[in-house]
Amino acid sequence: MSQRSAVVTGAASGIGRAVAIRLAEDGFDVVLGDIRRDPVTGGEPTEDIIQAAGRNAVHVDADVSSAADCERLVATAVERCGSLDVVVNNAVLAGDHSKPLLDTEPEDWDAMMAVNLRGPYLLCRDAVRRMLEQPLDGDVRGRIVNITSQHGMVGCPGHFAYSVGKGGLVQMTRQIAVDYGPRGILCNAVAPGKIVTGTAGDLSASEEGLAYVRSRTPFARLGRPEDVAAAVSYLAGPASYTSGINLMVDGGWTAY
Repeated sequence: MSQRSAVVTGAASGIGRAVAIRLAEDGFDVVLGDIRRDPVTGGEPTEDIIQAAGRNAVHVDADVSSAADCERLVATAVERCGSLDVVVNNAVLAGDHSKPLLDTEPEDWDAMMAVNLRGPYLLCRDAVRRMLEQPLDGDVRGRIVNITSQHGMVGCPGHFAYSVGKGGLVQMTRQIAVDYGPRGILCNAVAPGKIVTGTAGDLSASEEGLAYVRSRTPFARLGRPEDVAAAVSYLAGPASYTSGINLMVDGGWTAY
């Protein structure tokens, strides 16, 4: 039980899939939390890809809005490795529930907040409880990385609950960093910009959307899930005096 453990939610597809694969490459035993095992864009399950490369991962059916499921994710990591080293809150809900304020019904709001804020709250709470029981590894007992969004930092026209939820997750990150940093918990966030994932809502899927994203992104190409995974890898490993940040991985979108 000497291998480091990582829990990644929303790990079946897109950014979560890339993050899980990268952390496995970094030497973590990865617990893959998702409501589905098969990627929404098709292909092999994340668990199979990691294991085929000779690394360790296990899929756990988990809805992050469920307290019991969040507890099970933490327990699985501890059972496999004896500790909980890293948690990545990546699971997200957008799609049909993401609308302008006047079109947002209470059920839309509740659905978005259940996954985008309640989920990270529940998993962070269980993770911090466990991490505080662990001995220091150098100066650190555990690391949390929340996947936020550039739309938690700037307004996103027509996407009221999504942007508000991501803004709340940015503040949750700061709050945990402030409250538990003195006891050895590092908590940071990574805020992706327009990342080409092929999943629903990917603006690059249409010619009009692709032209808009290119016009607003100063860097010479669009983002890839692996770009986000590289930032998570840094915060999950080498970063030892970085806490409370919301690292923009947006090709300069918010600098424009």
